[in-house]
Amino acid sequence: MKALTGAALVLLAMYALMQPAPAGEPERHSNPAMLPAPVTDADFHQARSEEQVTLGQMLFFDKILSGNQNIACATCHHPAFATSDGMALSFGEGAHGLGPDRRPGTTKHEAVHERVPRNSPALFNLGAKEYTTMFHDGRVEIDTAGFYESGFITPAKWKLPGGFDNILAAQAMFPVTSPTEMAGQKGENPVADARSLNNAAGPGGVWELLAGRLQAIPEYVELFKAAYPDEVHAADDITMVQAANAIAAFEGTAFRADNSPFDQYLRTGTGLSDEAQRGMALFYGKAQCGTCHAGKFQTDHNFHAIAMPQIGPGKADGYNADYWRATGIKAFPEDFGRGRVTVRDEDTYAFRTPSLRNVALSGPWGHAGAHQTLEEVVRHHLNPVQALQDFECRDDLLPPMNHVLETTANGPRLEHRWLRDQRLADFMRRDLWVQEHPGLRDQIARANELDPVDLSEVEIEALIVFLHSLTDPSSMDLMALVPQSVPSGLPVAD
Repeated sequence: MKALTGAALVLLAMYALMQPAPAGEPERHSNPAMLPAPVTDADFHQARSEEQVTLGQMLFFDKILSGNQNIACATCHHPAFATSDGMALSFGEGAHGLGPDRRPGTTKHEAVHERVPRNSPALFNLGAKEYTTMFHDGRVEIDTAGFYESGFITPAKWKLPGGFDNILAAQAMFPVTSPTEMAGQKGENPVADARSLNNAAGPGGVWELLAGRLQAIPEYVELFKAAYPDEVHAADDITMVQAANAIAAFEGTAFRADNSPFDQYLRTGTGLSDEAQRGMALFYGKAQCGTCHAGKFQTDHNFHAIAMPQIGPGKADGYNADYWRATGIKAFPEDFGRGRVTVRDEDTYAFRTPSLRNVALSGPWGHAGAHQTLEEVVRHHLNPVQALQDFECRDDLLPPMNHVLETTANGPRLEHRWLRDQRLADFMRRDLWVQEHPGLRDQIARANELDPVDLSEVEIEALIVFLHSLTDPSSMDLMALVPQSVPSGLPVAD
């Protein structure tokens, strides 16, 4: 008898799913047309060489790319925490520790000025070709109109250089320019000073300064020569674009995750438990998850407003001055999401649909990390407006900031001074300001696009079981990716 192909096996399995479920259990049937095709190598950008991946690995873990040389890409995207950091909102440049134990320091070298305003997203499968936008708000995207020579629409606009291997590489250019994430504050280092002048790409700009650091390290020069034999012949040939391409090559290779039980099921028609199959039927059917979490990586790559709670300092959006009036601190704590990129009212509070691959590993969930369990975030989707109104931020979700610096002018001098007493208390009020402000919270609720869905407790449990079936076992322990040392000689982000 001729062996069945993977596609035929999937069709047979779909036929089995059409059979009635036992009494009291969710139906197992699903719409086969909504199931994606299996993931293949052709779905991913490929690294140029092993040498490029090795270079990217060193750069990913090396603090040399931060202004104060005290934080690496890996600090907020660490293998120990499923390529994120296990926190709702990260402490970026200046803090010490790793993952949920990371805290602001008591010295000015280890101090922070605020939390990172958005949750650190997981990096799984970002090397897939179908990704055309990056970041929660999509502020880096492929320029299909050909307006920019770089090929990408980004905050750098026409100043972004060309030569990127893919959009993931273009994305890697920007965390190093963020004062809160990696660059540091004006007056602390030359990189931060260049950033304060909005000089990322020009002479003496952020990217040139960071490339200069790499050029001065002999081991990096040799690594760049090996990774780019046709481009780098001497130290002066090294550019930040090459570094970004290498980081993307490492991320795209190391964090590929497409061998979950769900993947096995798509390829062979086997590998999912009965309960996971019932959850899959709900996902692509009654629960309507597959409407937005579509395609091979369970994302439509679009932007949706689903009334996710906003916690943290926000992105300085909006015009509501209530916080400023109440505290005397000039800040606007809203986050308009996609709306801050497109400046369109219909995009306000919309955020990119995240991929659900390895979703059970990558919490907290939501653009601000407001939900700490997978069950919480599933229940939020079933009735977003009610969940938003009922949301209460747990005490341990946002660790206290007992040591915070602010930058202020003292005559002609720039000073970094500690917030004290009432001013520190008022600063901390920003974390829950939007969620506890009825007017601002109601604006988020009014933007919601999702209708309520009524699922039984048994159905919710089956849905969560299916979400766990999206976990690639190889992603559960990635610590072998952490190098023992990096060429700069700085402590490894481990």
